[in-house]
Amino acid sequence: MRFLPAALALGVSFSATVSLIAAEQRPNILWISSEDHGPQLGCYGDTYATTPNIDRLAARSLRYTHAWAAAPVCAPTRTAIISGLHGPSSGGDHMRSMVAYPAGQKMFPQLLREAGYYTTNNVKEDYNLPKSAAVWDASSTSAHWKNRPAGKPFFAVFNSTKSHESQTIKPGATPVHDPAKVRVPAYHPDTPEVRRDWALYYDSVSAADADAGAVLAQLDAAGLADDTVIFYWADHGSGMPRSKRWPSNSGLHVPLLVHIPEKFKDLRPADYRAGGTTDRLVSVVDFAPTLCSLAGIKPPEWMQGHAFLGRFIAPAQPFIHGFRGRMDERYDFVRSVTDGRYVYLRNYLPHLSQGQHVETQFKTPTTAVWRRLYDEGKLNAAQRIFWQTPKAPEELYDLQNDRDEVNNLAASPSHRAILEKFRAAQQAHARRVRDLGFLPEGERLTRAGALAPYDFGHDDTKYPYAKISAAAELASSLQPDAAPALKRLLADSDSAVRYWGALGLHMRGPSAVGGAHRELTTALGDASPYVRIVAAEALGQFGSSADLAAALPVLTSLADWSKHDVFISLAAIHALEALGPQKISSARAAILALPANGPAPDSRYVAYIPRMLNKLRSDLGAPAGAAPEKAKRGNRKAAKD
Repeated sequence: MRFLPAALALGVSFSATVSLIAAEQRPNILWISSEDHGPQLGCYGDTYATTPNIDRLAARSLRYTHAWAAAPVCAPTRTAIISGLHGPSSGGDHMRSMVAYPAGQKMFPQLLREAGYYTTNNVKEDYNLPKSAAVWDASSTSAHWKNRPAGKPFFAVFNSTKSHESQTIKPGATPVHDPAKVRVPAYHPDTPEVRRDWALYYDSVSAADADAGAVLAQLDAAGLADDTVIFYWADHGSGMPRSKRWPSNSGLHVPLLVHIPEKFKDLRPADYRAGGTTDRLVSVVDFAPTLCSLAGIKPPEWMQGHAFLGRFIAPAQPFIHGFRGRMDERYDFVRSVTDGRYVYLRNYLPHLSQGQHVETQFKTPTTAVWRRLYDEGKLNAAQRIFWQTPKAPEELYDLQNDRDEVNNLAASPSHRAILEKFRAAQQAHARRVRDLGFLPEGERLTRAGALAPYDFGHDDTKYPYAKISAAAELASSLQPDAAPALKRLLADSDSAVRYWGALGLHMRGPSAVGGAHRELTTALGDASPYVRIVAAEALGQFGSSADLAAALPVLTSLADWSKHDVFISLAAIHALEALGPQKISSARAAILALPANGPAPDSRYVAYIPRMLNKLRSDLGAPAGAAPEKAKRGNRKAAKD
């Protein structure tokens, strides 16, 4: 109930704003979006690309040179777009997930609809937050502005799936683009498979370009071009590995074109020029307040983005931010920042590689050959980074001199001041949005209880952010002299602080684990299952045979999905896999008997444990288990990401 006054105040403010603009003419707004592609377009200077329709749109639009997705996968990014909230703030940062909507807030198309717009979406949603029935007038393959009532302005979304990652999972396919002319990035090995996949990717971008051309032709044929603001954007970088799923510039840099007709020139920013460019930093989390601003609606205070068009343009920001959480069945925790030239990444789980075995990613021929060459020792230093552990806790790249982000400057004395500036920017942003990533995925939901994660996260009595984030900073820094302080964290009253204490010791290996043997052994009985899991993995990996014997029953018990929630079991299965086949061989029978069914708060989670169990069974030399029907459906759905 404590949120009700704020919600009512929002409603009063919103109604007043609408009444002031009801008599004004407002633009139609057309969004043309596509999946899984970066700025590999002719209008962005890519001479290998074949994108005539988008290039013609660019010739009459403002082209943004520094636009970033929120995350390097679709669902978290689309969640940030529709909500105007950063994923780590709303709790919708994991791929895929579903968490409660913050009290008193609405998805932005609902605000447009309440202001008199006809809102349509054709067709992808894929949000990690629940959608109200009031968001869209129509959301389906038949959704179209042409179905609107007479006199209503429209907001219409058309999304092309033709540039999706799945279009490169075609072993043996013959691309239209010549593989010999591909520019292979420095992080990829130059092999026929890699060249073919990149060529197929460019083919898929051409197919998305054709879809965009068809929608633009419909707009022209309807005589609506002079009344419509047009956006063209993509939901994250290319579907190629080390772009998709990785929150560096290669995974987050996206095309963004905006055409505002002369009729609505008052909605243009000061630097608008048809066919021109702007270096204003834009994140997709800015889309929600910008659409409100274009429609004459003052963006609500709770939106975390900044309007860059319309009547309520906000000041330009010095940084934009990205993130990586769980990627399907694989956990990670990375935050990234750019000012357009430098890119900074903070790896909070540096013991995990960039190239964790995500089932969908490993279907791409590039991933398979890249991994094989790594195992054979045939990669150069730049190509090995993707697979190596530990990751550097901090990464800093200069895009002006290192477009492929392979020369980490974090340890460079001459870049120390730049590193510290970006570190401070990342930490300030995390504090401002109350980043929930410092809690295990399941724990944030159990702590929140009936509250939405966002609302729980903004209550310091429930989420003592400063204490927990400080523990995570210390743990993930990999500073060797931090072990005594980490050991003390295991005695803290907060389970998340104890979790980071155990993680920090585990990350530092045998010496730190041995020095905290008593505390970690005690932690095998901790009240928090996540602390027990990390302690068991640390002792199993770096302790004695007796420690391993004590750790395995803890992990196999918690991995049982029929007895624990999906998050606990997924974390335990991760730990078992990390120990490796030899160490877990004594528990082989118990592991092979683990069920692939169990409780989950939403069907979006059910595919992941069956995937992990199949991988674990394969590592143990056993045939893959049969996934339950619900999990099979989840796998089919997740394969479309």
